[in-house]
Amino acid sequence: MPLMLSKTYDALLSAGASDDKAREAAEELADYERRLASLDARLDRLDAGLAAFRSEVKVRFGVLTWAAGVNAAATIAILGVLLHHP
Repeated sequence: MPLMLSKTYDALLSAGASDDKAREAAEELADYERRLASLDARLDRLDAGLAAFRSEVKVRFGVLTWAAGVNAAATIAILGVLLHHP
């Protein structure tokens, strides 16, 4: 038996829907709720993955900045020695 939303089923019966139509509608809504919960869980996993990616990019950007700074300092030092030589 498929899942259904019992309060929705009861409300539809109270509103005058037939048992079959109330059951089908409650089952359909339960399926949408299940699918939305699944999407929500997938979005949570995606968000966690993006947070990890951002952290990794931040670390790598820091290393890249440090390497560029060392390279610039070495280049300036070498140019200073070459241009200072008589």
